[in-house]
Amino acid sequence: MRTVLRLALAVLAGLAAAAAFEPLAWAFLLVPAVAGLSVAVHGVGARRAFLVGLAFGLAFMAALLPWIQVIGVDAWIGLSLLEAAFYGLLGAALTRVQTLPWWPVWSAACWVAVELLRSLVPWGGFPWGRLAFATIDTPLAPALSVVGPAGTTFLVALLGTTVAWLVLVGRRRRVAATSVAVAAVAVAATPVLVAAGLPDTGTGPTVRVAAVQGNVPGEGMDAFAERRAVLDNHVNATLDLASQVAEGHTPRPDFVLWPENSTDIDPFQDPSVYADIQRAADAVEVPVLVGAMVEGPGPHDVRNEGIVWQPGEGPSERYAKTHPVPFGEYIPMRAQLAKLFKRLDQIPRDMVPGTRPGLLDLGGTTIGDVICFEVAYDRLVQDVVDGGAQLLVVQTNNATYMGTGQVQQQFAIARLRAIETSRYVVVVATDGVSGIIAPDGSVVDRAPVRTTAVLQDDVPLRTTVTLGVRLGRWIELALVAVALVAVAVAVVRGRRSGPPSGREA
Repeated sequence: MRTVLRLALAVLAGLAAAAAFEPLAWAFLLVPAVAGLSVAVHGVGARRAFLVGLAFGLAFMAALLPWIQVIGVDAWIGLSLLEAAFYGLLGAALTRVQTLPWWPVWSAACWVAVELLRSLVPWGGFPWGRLAFATIDTPLAPALSVVGPAGTTFLVALLGTTVAWLVLVGRRRRVAATSVAVAAVAVAATPVLVAAGLPDTGTGPTVRVAAVQGNVPGEGMDAFAERRAVLDNHVNATLDLASQVAEGHTPRPDFVLWPENSTDIDPFQDPSVYADIQRAADAVEVPVLVGAMVEGPGPHDVRNEGIVWQPGEGPSERYAKTHPVPFGEYIPMRAQLAKLFKRLDQIPRDMVPGTRPGLLDLGGTTIGDVICFEVAYDRLVQDVVDGGAQLLVVQTNNATYMGTGQVQQQFAIARLRAIETSRYVVVVATDGVSGIIAPDGSVVDRAPVRTTAVLQDDVPLRTTVTLGVRLGRWIELALVAVALVAVAVAVVRGRRSGPPSGREA
């Protein structure tokens, strides 16, 4: 196959992979996308395979992340190129391990290894677009509760690499092809069947939750031009809820949830903001989780916090976002880069990361608080569940990205986290998407976007720690080790024997 045809196949596969995610959510394209990349790199040397993988990654990321253009076209192109480089490495790894027996297994492990790498570097990584994150509303989704996101990525990739093997080899070895296909389907189905057979023994008491979506005036990068209006919307919605409770129209919630950036004005610096939040908490007579931007510790620093605001008392426990977004919430290497890119002056302050998991006590309920993009990072979610969180809360502000696929993509990840952890998940956003998600990933309630709304529901608490949370990290490390060993063995074998017959250099 000529290089131009390989590149064309890789680009088509990358576009198919992107279409498997929201907002299209054509998940049936995920396995063919993996198969397409495997076929495109088959039989070439590592350098050409890197180029093919790069083409796949660029098409995939550019089609998946057009919402980055809200920040700037250059940011979209730069991030797409950066992430595409990881898929170049994947292409080089795939062509190596395809020289080994049982290469669909080693190839699937390579997908897990590359996803872990791009979830860690640079600057804490960017896990958006992991194969597992496109499996919501598919038969594979329950596997997250057994093998975690990395294991689920492996299952998706194994099906795709097996399809590639059938295309490349199956015509000549029909009996073997049938056996391999059956084995791959059996492996993928096993954790799903295990999940279906596990007893549901973790339900605890029920709490009534109220999630306030206050709404943001405007959209895009100017969404916070009226910061006070954002706070007022959340205060007034909570006061209205308190009035409905007082008049007997609705039960009193056990606690109230506000989203990230529900006040962009530091309540510890502005007495009027402090007083308004206190007035809302006093009126509803239950704790309110407030998303606030808090100044300090340095003169040019800021913290993104979830603050438990007690009625009659004021602020108590606080969680500071531990994974700020590079170039969005802080500037890496500011002293060097600011001289080259004047646009970085749009972010004059750097967000300081917190140092502990988002475990907070809300009226006797232990919640696990993750803020916005943090929902995409396995360790942050697993840490709060390991720490005893009975309910997951995602405080988010998607005002910048309204009208783009980012909003749906993040909500889909939250739904998958509910399955992985067997917890109810409450997503509370400034203007969408806010929703209450059951442990099976179904959406119990959802607020219309760009409106002021209060979601209320009785939510059972959960205490069980799933196999996916308990073993997910170890499964991921084991699969990465398998990938590294397979690549090493393939490289050594290749050096000893030279290019295999029929393989392009």
